[in-house]
Amino acid sequence: MLVKAESKFIRTSPRKIRLVAGLIRDLAPEEAVTTLSHLRQRAATPLLKTLKQAMANALNNHNLAKDSLLIQSIEVNEGPTYKRWRPVSRGRAHSIFKRTSHIKLVLKTKPAKPTKKVTKKTLKPTKSKKSKSIKSKPKNKS
Repeated sequence: MLVKAESKFIRTSPRKIRLVAGLIRDLAPEEAVTTLSHLRQRAATPLLKTLKQAMANALNNHNLAKDSLLIQSIEVNEGPTYKRWRPVSRGRAHSIFKRTSHIKLVLKTKPAKPTKKVTKKTLKPTKSKKSKSIKSKPKNKS
């Protein structure tokens, strides 16, 4: 089962969030929460909130256990860019782009282990091969 969570219009550039998302892409959700909570990057906070939101969706809406979850995908897309300007010398202006991002996180459940059918195989007695005893030849002493 897939569980989704999405955060939009985050005031951090997608490039910075993708760096942090790469760290947790292959981790279990609980390990990812621990990793994100100890990171010093500012981009870790919105990812942590989105991950906790996805885990809460799995627990409350789908009645899934925390241990049965895996991170399937993390997408960090570009949101709208706010265009501002800064006055500089000689009456000119330099443009400033304040980039935003959208995070889409998908969790999946671990695949169930297939149950093996236990059948008792009747053991057939194997025929033991009789080894032919080879008589050793006496060595000639000369």
